[in-house]
Amino acid sequence: MDSIIFDLDGTLWDSSDVVVVGWNNVLSNYQGLVSAVTKEDLQGIMGLQVYEAGRKLFPNIDEDTQQRILRECCEVECLCLAKQGGRLYEGLEEVLKALSVKYKLFIVSNCQAGYIEAFYEYHQLQKYFIDYENPGRTGLSKGENIKLVMERNHLSSPVYVGDTEGDMKAACFAGIPFVYASYGFGEVSSYDYVIDRLDGLLGLFDE
Repeated sequence: MDSIIFDLDGTLWDSSDVVVVGWNNVLSNYQGLVSAVTKEDLQGIMGLQVYEAGRKLFPNIDEDTQQRILRECCEVECLCLAKQGGRLYEGLEEVLKALSVKYKLFIVSNCQAGYIEAFYEYHQLQKYFIDYENPGRTGLSKGENIKLVMERNHLSSPVYVGDTEGDMKAACFAGIPFVYASYGFGEVSSYDYVIDRLDGLLGLFDE
């Protein structure tokens, strides 16, 4: 194994406390059309692309309006996260520092452009990662973005770490092993490895 590609939400951090405030500030401008969202609502769409999130959160309005509202929400959430950050999972920087000595590290998330950058800007963790990708920049699925990162960085044997069924399917699409972060937001039907806390990655591949 030469590298580890990470999901972001539910794997490296939980941004929902900050994001729910920003989203509800936007949604308050659409009273009568949509309702306020909860942290649980947001955690339920983690890992979905924006158009999928719109259909799940606002099924009773037309798709154009869904996407307009979500674009506003996404812009606000990136601004908020760049200023306030999110809740990093315990020991994140120590784990990344140790892993980066042995492996090349990457992020592939189903987020909008600017989201991973906000994670980097506030928490200053970009020094541990070589590259990142998301559908906001490429328009591709998570599996396709994993393959894109693999190809442009000449990775021969990466693994993907994530917390949802979509993450598992993306790793399968890319043809690489999947590490299930069971402490995250989702459940999965299968996995190659499982960790119940982030530092479970340390030594996992030495077994």
